[in-house]
Amino acid sequence: MTLKSTLGFTPLAGFKVLDLSQGVAGPYCAELLLHQGAEVIKVEPAEGDWVRHVGVCHDGQSTLSSTYNAGKKSLAVDAKNPQGKALILALAKTADIVIQNFRPQVVERLGLDFDSLQRLGMRPVYVSISGYGTDGPYADNPATDSVMQADSGLMNTNRDASGAPQRVGFLLADIATGIYAAQACTAALLHRCRTGEGKHVEVNLFNVCCALQSTVISEEVSAGVMVKQAVSAPNGVFRAADGQLTILALNNTHFHRLCDALALPHWKSDPRFATNTLRLQHKTELHDALARAVQHRTVNDLEQLFTQHSVLHARVRTSDDVVQHPQARHLATFQTVHQPELGEVLVAATPWPASTMPPPQAPRIGEHSRAILMGMGLEAAAIQQLVNDGVVALSSGDGECKSS
Repeated sequence: MTLKSTLGFTPLAGFKVLDLSQGVAGPYCAELLLHQGAEVIKVEPAEGDWVRHVGVCHDGQSTLSSTYNAGKKSLAVDAKNPQGKALILALAKTADIVIQNFRPQVVERLGLDFDSLQRLGMRPVYVSISGYGTDGPYADNPATDSVMQADSGLMNTNRDASGAPQRVGFLLADIATGIYAAQACTAALLHRCRTGEGKHVEVNLFNVCCALQSTVISEEVSAGVMVKQAVSAPNGVFRAADGQLTILALNNTHFHRLCDALALPHWKSDPRFATNTLRLQHKTELHDALARAVQHRTVNDLEQLFTQHSVLHARVRTSDDVVQHPQARHLATFQTVHQPELGEVLVAATPWPASTMPPPQAPRIGEHSRAILMGMGLEAAAIQQLVNDGVVALSSGDGECKSS
């Protein structure tokens, strides 16, 4: 098969993913694999993945769940019930990849851990996602995104101008972990294709957050002091007459361009601003002077001026501004998908060109339970009995039967 690096590139077509995870990190890992062509079956309890009920949500769907589960097939099943466990094991036998984020003792008790599957003759790529890893003094500690941003030092790295730690304003720890997990998963899948060996991929939020900050942590530990937030001066957000811009210069060439753009040639000969080191030492005076130089100009005027002189800059945009960004419109960065429970939901395109198809909807809880079970060879009466026994749940729109 020849793989073409074009739109519609789906290298994981034909591979099946069993997504047992909930929340964001695990589901996002599976979502990235789906964007590359994999079929993803999401197994969740009758009440649904807990992220369905967090944030902006309605009728068993949230913006989070619709973002990180779009295009998946949902099987609602009670994993604690022996019959439910048997169904999941049967699905695992046909899966190339299994993703889970249970605590170690939970997945072992369910018999769905990597070693148990190996003993049953399965050879999947098995992805385990946890907060702190499977052992050690913090292994059993709960780890939400906010907890991890604090405990890994990420909040401190993101401190404000006064030095106060602050949380990054989105689920950075979870999202980054999902990306790392997807990359490790595809590497393990390549190994499996070459050798036939299953592989256990273990990723935890703590290590991911530390990896993201590797340079900062190394510098601060080596220096014994907190490193400067900016590596150059000027480097910051400045208020114009009708908005804000970030303006920076990384070296003398950049600084001289800024001087030319603002018609301030005397800055070039000012001994305080002769080098980046000196500019950092006199950052307060430089920033105050730059603030005065731009405060009465409009953002549009400054953008045109800075673009003409190749000055590093960008306007500070709101979410609405980003959606209307000329480059976003050119790249079709954002699309809308009709999610019946929420209405029109805005979604960002996959960062790499994977598919020309419009973004799919996220499934209702148990929307594909019947189809998945029929695909496993179960008859309608057997499926109905599983529903009656509370082992399986069907979505409200899937026929006449629901979980009891």
